[in-house]
Amino acid sequence: MSDFVSDFWAWYVGLIVIASVIGCLLLMKSQDVPTDEGKELDHRWDETLVELDNPLPKWWKGLFYATVVFAAGYFLLYPGVGSYAGLLKWTSVGQHTAELKQADERFGPVLAKYAGMRIEEVAVNPEAREMGKHLWLTYCTQCHGPDAGGNTGFPNLRDGDWIWGGSAEKIKETILGGRQAMMPAYGGQEAVIGGPKGAIEMSHYVMSLSGMKHDPALAAKAAPKFIQVCSACHGAEGKGNQALGSANLTDRYWLYAKGADAKSVQESIVETLVKGRGGKMPAQADQLGEAKVHLLAGYVYGLRSEGQPH
Repeated sequence: MSDFVSDFWAWYVGLIVIASVIGCLLLMKSQDVPTDEGKELDHRWDETLVELDNPLPKWWKGLFYATVVFAAGYFLLYPGVGSYAGLLKWTSVGQHTAELKQADERFGPVLAKYAGMRIEEVAVNPEAREMGKHLWLTYCTQCHGPDAGGNTGFPNLRDGDWIWGGSAEKIKETILGGRQAMMPAYGGQEAVIGGPKGAIEMSHYVMSLSGMKHDPALAAKAAPKFIQVCSACHGAEGKGNQALGSANLTDRYWLYAKGADAKSVQESIVETLVKGRGGKMPAQADQLGEAKVHLLAGYVYGLRSEGQPH
């Protein structure tokens, strides 16, 4: 209720809660009417099913009154009646803070131990990797998958292709501060790459950079435009720039391609050129803290396939 700027809503909610509890009591009280126990009423079904004028069972009424008493006790001890904080002063934020404090007291020394190690050492330590794996499964699988194989638009972290750099320090930097990537949309800029037709030509040139099957004539038409427009980010040879987070277009690792065949890659490149792309890796510094990020960076660093460049 602290989010509201007026006390009206606190009173509004509080009165509804109190009225509801009182209403339940009055409802039960209204059932205390005289009865003629055992007397048959004029309600009969299927010839033999008869309604008797019996009072409500005492055990049933007792349970109902018990729930009302429980509710009253709960609202007395805990928040729930408007802005009333309860005698125990309990809050979800306070509960979370207390649990974090307990976790820090329990795991703090262990985290401090690994925080003092180099990430390369953390990556090969079995206990540290197991802890890093739990962090990975909790915070990273939604985008990169449980096996770190990635998905369309989310990088595969096992293949050795690192847009922002795959050194231990760069991985930790990425997790701590996050990344923001953007590829401009050129579909409506006829003068830049020639509109949709130019996008098709450029897709063939981009595919030629990695030795994929392409149309040489269309690629030749797009070559000058690549130098004029695309080389500022991707370089004249298309090898990208890790400082900018621009992709290497010569290595056949396609972040947005929907398949490994040339047709799927070509369609994905055209879509990228026409509509642009935007990617964001959320910063985890506030969420996890330095020590946990250090462990997680070690786990990610250890996921690289053997023999792959980084």
